[in-house]
Amino acid sequence: MDYRIIKENDLFLYSDKDGDIPQGHPSGFGLYTKDTRFLSRLEIAINGQKPVLLSSAADANYISVIRLTNPHMEQNGELILWRESVEIERTRFIYEGGLYETFRLTSYYPKPIEFDFSVLADADFADMFTVRGFQHGETGHKTGTQRQNGGLTIGYAGVDHVARETRIAWQPQESSIDETTNTVSFRVRLDHRESREITFFVAPFVNGEGPRFYDPQVAMAKLEASYGDWNAGSTAVRSDNAAFDKLFHRGVQDLRVLLTDVGYGSFPVAGLPWYSVPFGRDSLIAALQMLSLNPQAAKGTLLTMAAYQGQKEDPWQDETPGKIMHEIRYGELAGAGMVPFAPYYGTIDATPLFLMLAAEYYHWTNDLALIEQLMPNLEAALAWIERYGDRDGDGFVEYFQESSKGIANQGWKDSADSVVHRSGDYGQAPIALVEVQGYVYQAKTRLAPIFRTLGRSGDADRLEQEAAALRERFEQSFWMEDEQYYAIALDRDKRQVQSVTSNTGHILMSGIASPERAHAVASRLVADDMFGGYGIRTMSTGSSGYNPMSYHNGSVWPHDNSLCLLGLSLGGFETEAVKVMQGLMKAADGFEYARLPELFCGYTDELGHPVPYPVACSPQAWAAGTPLTFLQTMLGIRPDALSGTIRLRPLLLPGMNELEVTNLRIGQGTLHLRVSRTGDVAAPYQVDILENYTGYQVLIQPFEGDVVK
Repeated sequence: MDYRIIKENDLFLYSDKDGDIPQGHPSGFGLYTKDTRFLSRLEIAINGQKPVLLSSAADANYISVIRLTNPHMEQNGELILWRESVEIERTRFIYEGGLYETFRLTSYYPKPIEFDFSVLADADFADMFTVRGFQHGETGHKTGTQRQNGGLTIGYAGVDHVARETRIAWQPQESSIDETTNTVSFRVRLDHRESREITFFVAPFVNGEGPRFYDPQVAMAKLEASYGDWNAGSTAVRSDNAAFDKLFHRGVQDLRVLLTDVGYGSFPVAGLPWYSVPFGRDSLIAALQMLSLNPQAAKGTLLTMAAYQGQKEDPWQDETPGKIMHEIRYGELAGAGMVPFAPYYGTIDATPLFLMLAAEYYHWTNDLALIEQLMPNLEAALAWIERYGDRDGDGFVEYFQESSKGIANQGWKDSADSVVHRSGDYGQAPIALVEVQGYVYQAKTRLAPIFRTLGRSGDADRLEQEAAALRERFEQSFWMEDEQYYAIALDRDKRQVQSVTSNTGHILMSGIASPERAHAVASRLVADDMFGGYGIRTMSTGSSGYNPMSYHNGSVWPHDNSLCLLGLSLGGFETEAVKVMQGLMKAADGFEYARLPELFCGYTDELGHPVPYPVACSPQAWAAGTPLTFLQTMLGIRPDALSGTIRLRPLLLPGMNELEVTNLRIGQGTLHLRVSRTGDVAAPYQVDILENYTGYQVLIQPFEGDVVK
């Protein structure tokens, strides 16, 4: 990566590899919270010159350490500062809404030296939509810079009637300030091997509210303790496959940094740098992936989505009663009503995904109290599916954009060219997507028995009848006989959009497909036209819209693969599941820190390395959650709170002989187990239950596929 990001809760710093925020950089570097850039410039200098980068690490998401040194400085034949005399170690982290950055200056010159060290900081308070060039509108104005309490305060008055400030403080106070440029300068004298530390604290304030300043060592200790608590409360794995362990651990740490709490419990935001906000679809899918890691993230996600559930008919925001939002923004443009994102509801899949997550969360946790608490929201979401999701009454859930500044394609493939006919023409809305019908089917079939447990047998019967009718209509309308595959969608004329895409793979986890057709789908997902060696492509190479460089029509998205993978696992398609996992692991090895990005280009592995997509977010929540679905797949795990059972059907990766899982949180407690390869063809895996505090009975199903060695 040519950038560095650190984040904690809803504040993140996005800089170049040197740690600077250069003025006017096209990447949009800055310090952001509430969709506002509170630092638009941050540059350090030594004797007025830019330091030279030595190293820049970003493997730990909550802290960044960057090392630099000075260039050679000589004037009129007189030595000012010998090259590489001073090491500049800049360490930065975020805690409780404030940025801490410490500059440790160390001299390696054999004699005493003196130099100027300066930090230039400024803020433009730009809305994130403006920074990205997506939306523009009337904005407020800066109210000036003031020196106060030994620091600087830069103010801004927004047209949304919100007062924003960036407050900057530093230690030690001995410094000079150029108020025209907001440059703080320090005269530094160092003996050989002597060090000096200068610490800056940057605090965004909104309407006078902002973070307190802690001693940096205290703040760092508290931050590290929170990561320790996260790891202690999450599932841990150990295997004899180092690549898998590394990938899983990377995902766990990336998900931790993406957790945010807007008042209803921690949940995963979509990704960095541009999607550090509540996102309906992305947050729900990431929480679904995280059930095997830490189900509390699902609880926080459900409560957050319920809090913002649609209440009225508002075409400007694509809002209707019962609908789950797409995303919410907190910046000036949204606050002033110039964009419809406060929140925006233009998504067709978030509502059934909300229902799905509620059902799956219950089975993992047996938390019936939360289901009862959410019952009004579940009822409203189910009513939305019938009334607003299916406006033409054909039995399928379709989308149609109403907001003039909304999103046209409202499935997870939301780019304008993502729903394309064989002719190359784009499908016209209202559009019924294949995966959305699967989500609706899964939501109803999984919720029905839970409703029955709550004494609502009539509602349970109705949901099951609706699901059965949907399945029959689906098989008749979406199946492409010539492709032996389901179409991506039906357009406004109820014509099949006959592209072969990865969307269809999502239905495997729902059970909506007949067994024979599910088998055909599983086989096609890993056929050469769909699988290039690094994962399942978003579109077949044989489809008219295919482009390996396309955002949605030929690229590879790890989260997309993970949902296919969950279905392959549930359907018992072990060979196909292993192929997908192997491909993604091979891809991860080609990216920095073995981190799966949001997406990458859909070229084959004959190139020898995955080809990055130029603007992919990293870390991205549902990409980070993908390795967690590997664990679910290898365990073949299916908790069932109603029967009080945990079904396991183990399947280890090739070359993996042992997998140990600790602190797997299910029901009332945790499960500790080990899966070992036996070498016996008839019974290739042994499962040892080392501890079971879940209150569930563990049932081990026999392995049914070919032995994967």
